[in-house]
This record gives sequence, structure tokens and C-alpha cells, in this order.
Amino acid sequence: METINNYINGELAAPVSGTYIDNIEPATGQVFSLCPDSDERDVQLAYAAAKQAYPKWSNTPLEERMMLLMRIADGIEKRMDEFVAAESKDNGKPLKLARAVDIPRAVSNFRFYASAIQHFASESHHMPGVGINYTLRQSIGVVGCISPWNLPIYLFSWKIAPALATGNCVVAKPSEITPYTAYLLSQVCMDAGLPNGVLNIVHGLGTKVGQAIVEHEGIKAISFTGGTETGKRIAATAAPMFKKLSLELGGKNPTIIFADCDFEATVKQIVTASFSNQGEICLCGSRIFVEKSIFEKFRDAFVARVKKLKVGDPNEDETNLGAIVSLAHKNKILSYIHLAKEEGGKILCGGSEAKLSGRCENGYFVEPTVIEGLDYRCRTNQEEIFGPVVTLTPFENEEEALMMANSIKYGLSSSVWTNDLKRAHRVAEKIEAGIVWINSWLVRDLRTPFGGVKASGVGREGGWEAMRFFTEPKNVFIKS
Repeated sequence: METINNYINGELAAPVSGTYIDNIEPATGQVFSLCPDSDERDVQLAYAAAKQAYPKWSNTPLEERMMLLMRIADGIEKRMDEFVAAESKDNGKPLKLARAVDIPRAVSNFRFYASAIQHFASESHHMPGVGINYTLRQSIGVVGCISPWNLPIYLFSWKIAPALATGNCVVAKPSEITPYTAYLLSQVCMDAGLPNGVLNIVHGLGTKVGQAIVEHEGIKAISFTGGTETGKRIAATAAPMFKKLSLELGGKNPTIIFADCDFEATVKQIVTASFSNQGEICLCGSRIFVEKSIFEKFRDAFVARVKKLKVGDPNEDETNLGAIVSLAHKNKILSYIHLAKEEGGKILCGGSEAKLSGRCENGYFVEPTVIEGLDYRCRTNQEEIFGPVVTLTPFENEEEALMMANSIKYGLSSSVWTNDLKRAHRVAEKIEAGIVWINSWLVRDLRTPFGGVKASGVGREGGWEAMRFFTEPKNVFIKS
């Protein structure tokens, strides 16, 4: 059984405590590796290494920084098969999904920010007869990056790459549920020649490692992706310390389908938008609102497609949905399905634990579940489930669709399906969400800002927004 270790000051190191956490493969329910049970002592070692490395790294020429990040991207790509297998084993997702999405996007993140740092522009403002102002964008120092379990290396790199590109040193914490790809990244960074202390990866529980990162006085900014309740605790701790915060939190995303949509294409794409990665993506559309005139037609076609999805071993090519990430999360999802029944919902398909045989007989699997007949205000429609569960609700008109879509505390993403261009623009403007896709889902341009409103978080990631987050502006005025 392999033992994962922390990556501190350029070396792999055992946790100070000497203790480890079982890392369980969701598809089998069996322990396959050991994850460090680190604590504040390991965070302090990581911080000390980052602090020591910062002066030199922040003054490293941009081209040299770019080349190092490019070598990291190349290293991930060269070890693609290892990363794909690790992602699937850690997370339970199908191999084909990890190969098509997660690992290529991690490569793209490093390459994008490696290139972007050379093209990052600042502002200047001329005051005729008085002088000129220009703005410096300077690195912050040591920053903390905390990422979730659902897209482990994709979201881990999404934070680390811009932080490093802008000259910061990083103390990073991956999820203790899915640590393996971050461990492989440590090896890639060592092979790429990343200077010691520039990136430090500390594995362990959020209550120990995550909290220690947030509380550390020397760590000046926190980028976090995860649950809204955890985000609240981070904000409560960090705000009085005047840390910069970027919080990408929960979602309960609406999908609004109008009668004039491209029907067949819409049904097909919404199945993907609902059940990709077992519904364990913060951007999945879990509340589907359908114009009443096509509701029954859409419902029947949608359910027919969902019933064809195969829940199975992540290693098999024909598998559409793999394992739920943990036993606790599987039980949470099943509890919401039970709640939906109590609230008057009708299960159209799924609704139960999926039982597999052979290698996966003890794994954590849930059938893709579609529910109708629920009030839009009920708990099932208001609370984040984060699994393969969606609800169908008819609407009479545009105003009612928007009212129901905006009725929740979250505001991360949404999608609108219509061939009426004026309606598309009008509805997109009125939806309370940080992201609106029109006739599409999960299309990402790394240059654009990413994040939510309301309880879905504060701040923005992606593109220049991430570069700005990981820098501090300084205004310089020169008199004419």
C-alpha cells in the first residue's frame, strides 16, 4: 500500500505527527493508500519554506517563471495515464471522464497562466499638465490555496497556477478525500525543477490543515473552493485578519428550457449537464424548469435517456456514472431522495443505491434520479444535494421561470435553452447567477471571470481576475 507524503521545501516529507488517514477507493470501498494526517506544525514548516523562497521567486524573470510552469504542464501531460488512473481511483469518476476533462484542463491551467503572465497589462492615467499615474501589480507574498474533492487536480491547478505565475509562494491543501493527484503533482514539480519552497502541499483534514492555513498570520490571501458552510467559517476567521478572500462555494443551478429550443439537442445536452461526474460538479444543473407546453414531451424523452445511462465500474469504457466519492456522501444523497418522497415528489427513475457485483460490490453507487411534482420552495429544491439527483418543474411563462430560478440562496451558474435571441439576452440579464450558458453547458474560456453571487461565494477566479486576486495594486504618481 502506497504512502502519500507532504511536499514541503522541495522534498516529500512525512507528517510531523507520524500518523496517516486511510484513502479509500470509492468504487470498491477499500483502502488503497495512506494520506498524511498533518496539522499546524506541518503548515508552519510549509509557511517557513514559502517565506524563505518568496524574495527570490517574486523577482524571478517572467520568462523563467513561464518556462517552469510550462515544464510542470508538460510533466502532467507526459504522465497522463498515471494522473487519469489516480483521479479515477481517488474520486470514483469514470476513467474516460478524467482523461477527457480533468487532466487536460489541469495541463491547460498551467499553460494558460504561464503564457498570461507575460501578457498581463497594467493601467496608466495621464493628467494633462499635472502628471501621470500608473499602477503596479505586485505579488502578495505567501498565499493559501484550498481545493475540493470533486475535480481534484483540475481545481487544484486552477488556483496554484495563477498564484505562482504572479510571483507568490503557495501553501496548498488538497482534499483529504482525494489526495493522490496532488501527490503526483509534487513529483512533477520536483522533476520540473521548481525552486524549493515555491509550492508546498500539505495533506490532511480541513479542521487541522485548512484551519491552520486560514488562521496563519503570515498567509495573506486565501483562495477556497468548497461548501458554503465551510466558506462562512473561513470568512469569519479571515475577515478580521484583513486577508484577501476568494470563495467559490455551493450551487443549486437552474436549467430553463423554453418551447422553442432545439429539442433533441437540448435533451441530450441536459442529461450531460445533470449527471456528469455523478452530479458531483458545482455547475451541474439540478433544477430543470420546462415550459408547460413541452413539459410532458421533454420529461418522457429526458427520462428515457437517463434510464440508458450505465452506473458501473469507473474502469469500464461503457460506464457513464462511476462511484460517489465517499460512503458519507452517498448516504447524504440517499437521504435527500427519501426527503423528496416525503415532500410529495414522484420518482420517475432511479431513486436507490446502485448495487454492483465483482470488484465494485462494496463500492458507493447511486442511480441517476429524476423527480417531479415538488414545490419549487421545498428543501429538495432549495438545498444543495451534489449528486445524481435532478427535479423537473413546469412553468407558464418567462416571469414564473425566473421567479423560481432565483428563489434560492445560491447563484453560481445557470443555463437557458431557447432559439429566441432577444429572450436569451433578457433572461440572462435577470438570472441571479455568476455564469449563464445559452444553449450550452460547461463551456469555459480561461480568459473570463468565474464565480458566483449570493451564497455561492465572493470574488472571481479565472483569467485576469485570478491574476488580479493574487496581486496587490500600487498607484504611483509622477509630477510633470
